[in-house]
Amino acid sequence: MMSGDGLVVRVRPRMARLTADQVLGLCDVAERFGNGTIDLTNRANLQVRGVAEDDHQALLADLAALDLLDAEPGVETKRNILVSPLNQDGDLTTRLANNLTARLGELPDIPAKFGFAVDTGPSRLLTSNSADIRLERGQDGLILRADGVPTGRLVTEDEAIDRLIELTQWFCKNYGTETRRMARLTRDLPLPSIWQGAAPDPVGLALQPGVADVGPIYGAPFGALPARALADLMQASKAIALRVTPWRLFILEGGTNVTTNAFVTTANDPLLTTDACPGAPFCPQAEVSTRDIALALAPKVAGSLHVSGCAKGCARQLPADVTLIGADGRFDLVKHGRAGDVPCQRGLTPETLMSMDLT
Repeated sequence: MMSGDGLVVRVRPRMARLTADQVLGLCDVAERFGNGTIDLTNRANLQVRGVAEDDHQALLADLAALDLLDAEPGVETKRNILVSPLNQDGDLTTRLANNLTARLGELPDIPAKFGFAVDTGPSRLLTSNSADIRLERGQDGLILRADGVPTGRLVTEDEAIDRLIELTQWFCKNYGTETRRMARLTRDLPLPSIWQGAAPDPVGLALQPGVADVGPIYGAPFGALPARALADLMQASKAIALRVTPWRLFILEGGTNVTTNAFVTTANDPLLTTDACPGAPFCPQAEVSTRDIALALAPKVAGSLHVSGCAKGCARQLPADVTLIGADGRFDLVKHGRAGDVPCQRGLTPETLMSMDLT
């Protein structure tokens, strides 16, 4: 898709994982064809930004050589699968996600953002992330749950993907132009009782930068992965793979913990609750540069911070404790709201903001 600084090219990692060779290859692609930064999205996808239209086909050829494209584009559009990032080789999460991936061609035509979550680790981690149909653990076994409905249907592992396809078919028979997500549909249309009744397990603790069994966890400010810094970190850690998450966190599978200034390494760092769009000059709608001021202000804000280049607020849809909106080269301030809300102060300069009490 086109952006202010060129094309944005999305890569959907299989099983939310890239091998070390694929990571190094993608970093090279981002430096040669893009702006040198890889975006980590809230759907655990990766994006190369700033690609010239004339370079698009050459970039796709390189991605194909890295085995980062599906042979069938129609299948790739359906491969919107969130996977619990702490999975172990051959465990239930891995088996279910692989089976679902293998059968994506059996799904009916679904809306572009319709997706699935395989969240069957020791505790549920993906409940706050966007997915329309979820496979989860419950007290009595494996559960298939429609998003927006508190309980699901008990299924066996052998039948889980069959039932998932059936629930997707039910959705496709009933959704409309205003109800292209499962939670919106079930809000207006009762879900048949056969799909309800079994409660999922409690939600687990959110991941933080640190060390997990599968490898060290790092944070990416604003979801930005500088390609050269990521390549250096992969090589220094000797990781065998990169696991991506929908929380601006990534895991170096099998790697050693390496000190770095390019990424977040401590839990509860304020940058992990700070949102900022690319801003000017990378977005034509943006009226200010965003990320430098966000980096400077993050330690001064006790709660969440959102810096938006314009009133659209693309980087964050939920309210933030402090929201700054670009307007004519300055910033408007919203407290406990969204970018489109009425500001309590207007026309603030970066210097004024740095001297203000924003708590």
